[in-house]
Amino acid sequence: MNFRLVFKLTGKTLMVEACAMLLPLMVCLYYREDPRPFLITIPLLILVGGLLSMLRSNDHFFPREGFFAVALIWLLVSATGALPFYFSGYFPTYIDCFFESASGFTTTGASILTAVEPLPKGILFWRSFMHWLGGMGVLILTIALLPSLGSRTLHLMKAESPGPVVSKLVPKSSQSSKILYGIYCGLTVIEIVILRIAGMPWYDSIVHSFGTAGTGGFSIKNLSIGAYGNPAFEIIITIFMLLFSVNFALYFLLLCGKVKQVFKSDELRFFLVVVFASIVLISINISSLYDTIGEAIRHAAFQVSTIISTTGYASTDFDQWPEFSRVLLVLLMFIGACAGSTGGAIKCSRVLILLRCISREVRQVIHPRAVNVVKLDGHVLEESSLRSVHIFFSAYMLITLGATLLVSVDNFSFGTTFTAVVACIGNIGPGLEMVGPMGNYAAFSLFSKAILSLCMIVGRLEILPILVLFSGNAWKRS
Repeated sequence: MNFRLVFKLTGKTLMVEACAMLLPLMVCLYYREDPRPFLITIPLLILVGGLLSMLRSNDHFFPREGFFAVALIWLLVSATGALPFYFSGYFPTYIDCFFESASGFTTTGASILTAVEPLPKGILFWRSFMHWLGGMGVLILTIALLPSLGSRTLHLMKAESPGPVVSKLVPKSSQSSKILYGIYCGLTVIEIVILRIAGMPWYDSIVHSFGTAGTGGFSIKNLSIGAYGNPAFEIIITIFMLLFSVNFALYFLLLCGKVKQVFKSDELRFFLVVVFASIVLISINISSLYDTIGEAIRHAAFQVSTIISTTGYASTDFDQWPEFSRVLLVLLMFIGACAGSTGGAIKCSRVLILLRCISREVRQVIHPRAVNVVKLDGHVLEESSLRSVHIFFSAYMLITLGATLLVSVDNFSFGTTFTAVVACIGNIGPGLEMVGPMGNYAAFSLFSKAILSLCMIVGRLEILPILVLFSGNAWKRS
């Protein structure tokens, strides 16, 4: 293990995080709020990050270092990102601060705050800005800004980028990172402008666009998007939640003029079918709760989009909906967004591959001598890719069940406990009952909050990097 190189990269990432905190610091100064939480944290990060960045290291960098570095950096970034919360005095313990920070960077959107509106605008801005930073990936941002690792950055992209298959858009990883962030920034700015034109204040437009872009869901209102009571805001955010749920590589193809290739994507078609079918089914199921079918469709579309994109905003309390709609939303929590997007959960591509593997096994039973393959986008998938999908799914479910068992020591209902874990490992935010869209995670013990925080990071990094970090073999120098 090349620890010097790992720590050097960690230092550079902490420096980038320190620079990112300058923005909420300026918000504090603009609104004449206490800037000390950031004035204390920023020099500390610059000092530690600067010392680590000056370490001399050799160029040996392999997948093991990539996965190890990504896991370590995400834990440290979450830990240091919690410091402004801690110094602000609005959070009871550091564990609560770490929970909020991990929820921010992993774009989960789960919160221990019982009321967010009393918090300073600078702190609320940092909560939402974390979503934007973590949505595309803090390491990808570091690669885009400081492309000093050359070809070795692909190992970092593979460890941090969501999905079963990771590929570069262009030959250089740093250029791929810049293209991704260019598309990401462009869509974010467009949403900010459209929300402002629709009547949302500038500050509100910015923080809610950050939450939408990162598919995070932290709001500055206790009732989330529902607090505005504005259908235009809900429609705009619904559209952008779906846009940010799509693989960003498809946007790159659109920019290159390859429109036909975009609509040949099996995952995109599967995603759109699931979204459309879910909206129709839930709209029918909840139609009696609203005055018009149009209102039912609007709320159904918003909640389906916010759950499958793993954003976590709310336009209404869906925990009060009929059982069919609630169960369907929980199923969407497992499916999640497309691979290569800012969304979380298992991902549509993996679900589609699993369904096609089941279909292949059925055909194999019927025709034992037939040669059956699994295809995605017209390409035959290798058995190693199928095996990795099966392993990921198995590990995902085992960790979910194990974490549910650990969190159950708080003795809450199964609905609260299970959906809390599902919402955290899937980076969704709201679950059902106590952790529903109008609830929060404040009642959980510090032990459970620590477990749920780890679930968020495990889910965001898609399990393997964290397993590598805690593997004894990864720490050996040989």
